[in-house]
Formats: sequence, C-alpha cells, structure tokens
Amino acid sequence: MQESFLMFLRDNLETFLSYTGFAHATWGHLIMIIVGLVFIFLAIRYEFEPMLLIPIGFGILIGNIPFKDAGLQIGIYEEGSVLNILYQGVVKGWYPPLIFLGIGAMTDFSALISNPKLMLIGAAAQFGIFGAYTIALQMGFDPSQAAAIGIIGGADGPTAIFLSSKLAPNLMGAIAVSAYSYMALVPIIQPPFMRLLTTKKECVIRMKPPRAVSSTEKIIFPIIGLLLTCFLVPSGLPLLGMLFFGNLIKESGVTRRLAETARGPMIDIVTILLGITVGASTQATQFLTFDSIKIFGLGALSFAIATSAGVLFVKFFNLFLKEGNKINPLIGNAGVSAVPDSARISQIEGLKYDPTNYLLMHAMGPNVAGVIGSAIAAGILLGFLG
Repeated sequence: MQESFLMFLRDNLETFLSYTGFAHATWGHLIMIIVGLVFIFLAIRYEFEPMLLIPIGFGILIGNIPFKDAGLQIGIYEEGSVLNILYQGVVKGWYPPLIFLGIGAMTDFSALISNPKLMLIGAAAQFGIFGAYTIALQMGFDPSQAAAIGIIGGADGPTAIFLSSKLAPNLMGAIAVSAYSYMALVPIIQPPFMRLLTTKKECVIRMKPPRAVSSTEKIIFPIIGLLLTCFLVPSGLPLLGMLFFGNLIKESGVTRRLAETARGPMIDIVTILLGITVGASTQATQFLTFDSIKIFGLGALSFAIATSAGVLFVKFFNLFLKEGNKINPLIGNAGVSAVPDSARISQIEGLKYDPTNYLLMHAMGPNVAGVIGSAIAAGILLGFLG
C-alpha cells in the first residue's frame, strides 16, 4: 500500500515536472532571457527609450518562458491564445497607424514649415534605407525581405513593423527588435559619425531663428501634406493618413480632447501592447537564427549610412547657400526619424562646440521630415514589392 502510494506520488511529480519550464529550457531560451534583462537594465539605468525597451524587454522574458506544447493555448504563436490575439495588431498592421496618429497629435511641424528646405535633409537620410536594401540583396535576401530589413535605417519602429508585416512576416520579430534597439541606442551610434564628418568651423555655424508660423499655416500643412504625399505614394496611406490626421486634430484648436486622447492614453496603450507582443515574438526557436544576426548587422549599418548621408548632404547643400544662410551640419543626423532623440543629439553635440548655439528647434525640422520620409519610403517599397 505504501509502495503504491509512493509510486503514485512519483508519477504525479514527474508529470508536474514535465510541465514546468525547467524541463523544456534550452540555451537559446536562456540567451534570450539575458537579452531581455539587458534591455530592461539599459532602460532603467541609462534611460535608453524606457517607454519602448521596458515593454519589449519584459515581452522577451514572457516569450521565452519554455512550456510543454500540450494545446494549452498560452504561446504567442498558438492560434486563439490571448497573446496571439494581441499579436494580431502587429501581424495585421493595426498598431503602427495608431502610433502614427499619436505621433501626429504630439508633433509640431513649425520648424519644417518655417524652413521647408530642411525637408531635403530628411529625404537625404533615407539613403540609409535604400543603402541597406541594396546590401541585403547582395547578402542573399530576396527583394521583399531586403526592403523590410532596409526600413530599419529610417529609425522608425512602427514603419518597420508595418512594412515587415506586409513583405516579410517571418522576419518581423528580428526586424522590430532591431529597429527599436537601434532607436534606443541613437545617443551612442550617431555622435561618432557626426564628429568624424564635420569640422569645428562647421559645428559652430549659427542658423537664423525660424520665423513665426501662423495657425492657418499649421492647419493647412497636414491637409496639403496628405494630398501631396498620398497622391504620390498611395501605398503609404495607412501611415501618412493617420500622421497628418493626428496633426490636424492637434492644430485645429477645436478637437483638443481628441488630440489629448491620441497623444496620451491611446498611444500609451498601443505602445504597451506593441512592445509586449513584439518582445514575446522573439521565442528562441523562432528568433535565434543566422538571419537574425545578419539583420542586426544590417540595422547598425543602415543607421550609420542614414546618419552619414544626412550630415554629408548638409555639407554639400551649404556649397550653394550664401554666408549667413548656411545650415549647421550637426542637424544632418536628425533626418532619421527617431523623434525627438536624434534632434536632441544635434543639440547636445552643438553645445559642445558652442554653449550658446541652440540647434534643437532647427533639428526638429529634418527630424519630423524624417518621419514623413520613412513612411514615403515604406510606401514606395510596398508599392513596388507588395
């Protein structure tokens, strides 16, 4: 009797242990858990994009808790599970347009409206996208995958998720994590290239204060922007339409509640859901591949190309501008659409050369232009390859 009871306890204990994560853990799971912890550490200790890295980092922990595949419907890739339902916002591309709505509702386009030529810097920085696209093709990725990888160079996480969900869903986890990782590391990645490509004389260039922009101009801008960009690139409509709509409800002055909701509670909720589900999609069995390593390498390269292209374009453009109208090349890095971090880097680097030269307002012009530019670039790639 006692022996049979002990056997019963042993069998039940073995069954219980077979359902624990310890029984199914692999080195891959442990590696990804460490990556998630690093993300959380960087967000808390150094405040690297904490609004993004904490949800993504914790999502990585969630996604890499190993479990027995017994039809429990708990994994993010299991049809009908709660995580899978939330993940549909990423897979189907629902979250990125909502993020763009919030970005539009919190963005002031005054710097760009007052000095439209700054739009060219945002366009120049998109060389990072097409440069990475070309290199990815040479590395063996097919055109659709190469386009989805290249968009990392736009430094725009929602755009990267939107395009990869359409063109390369199998690579979406690696692309999304890469895009958000490098966005968080902008303060580390960009300054060395900015210093390398500029002279001290260029770094102390003082730009004219931006002119005052009327409320009428601010209201007209999103309407004209929508019509021009979306007639040119209709495939960018989900992102550009929501971006300009968000900006219109902000600038109209009569929809304050809508604007506050879009840039506050709504974007916060969507950011949480997007971060957690993107992080959870990095299950070791799906994520730890040679392609993921190549994607991370290409992502870093695309950021370097985008930053360098923006700075070099300003230097080239200055050859055609009269003295007194020249642009400080330190705002060239802001052409990537990591708003407002890349603009802050322009300000920080500029103050090192001249503590009284404030570049932030000027840098916001190419910065918001980069948001528009990356969405247009995504629309072009989707139009050709979708």
